[in-house]
Amino acid sequence: MSSPAAPGPCEPKPALIFDDPLDQQSSDDTDRGWGERPGDGGDSAADLRRFLDEKPPHHL
Repeated sequence: MSSPAAPGPCEPKPALIFDDPLDQQSSDDTDRGWGERPGDGGDSAADLRRFLDEKPPHHL
């Protein structure tokens, strides 16, 4: 009769964190990524370029 295999080293379980998740800032709480293009100076040439880039094809 064979003896049962000895259990291997157990990995520690990750610690539970009981902080309030609503206290942390999420990516939705910032204005980044809401359609602004970085580096636009606000000049009329940049506005025209953005208008032409985003114009639907049926408005050509």
